[in-house]
Amino acid sequence: MAAKRIFLDANILVTVLCNEYPRFGACARVLSLCDDDRFTVYTSPLCLAIAAYFAEKKNGKKLARKKIALLVEKLSITTVGQEATRATLADKRIADIEDGLEYHSALGATCTCIVTYDKKDFHFSAVEVLDAEEFLFRHVVERGVKRK
Repeated sequence: MAAKRIFLDANILVTVLCNEYPRFGACARVLSLCDDDRFTVYTSPLCLAIAAYFAEKKNGKKLARKKIALLVEKLSITTVGQEATRATLADKRIADIEDGLEYHSALGATCTCIVTYDKKDFHFSAVEVLDAEEFLFRHVVERGVKRK
């Protein structure tokens, strides 16, 4: 069985890097699926840059850089290139260019789900869009997938 390919939006990364409660637990659990063979967990360079910005504000540059480096070791990274940029700009349903770039980079990596707390920002999505709790319930708990 092929691994489920999921894309993490910047707000999921920020929640974990900045220890933001009450969502921290669910976001950390989704992020921990990087170590589960049944999932391939992606994010984009753009999401990493956004997460780094907020982590620096909370933790300082040195610790933020260390945390981002750890994420890069664990996550698969999509590309945000000419194809994703053109597709974003061509799609009139996309109001926020950042969300469009993330969406099209996720599609380019053949992700089948976007995990975010800004679900309304992906109203145009052809793939499933869930928050962390919904994702865990539908794809981890409900399906009997256990953490390693």
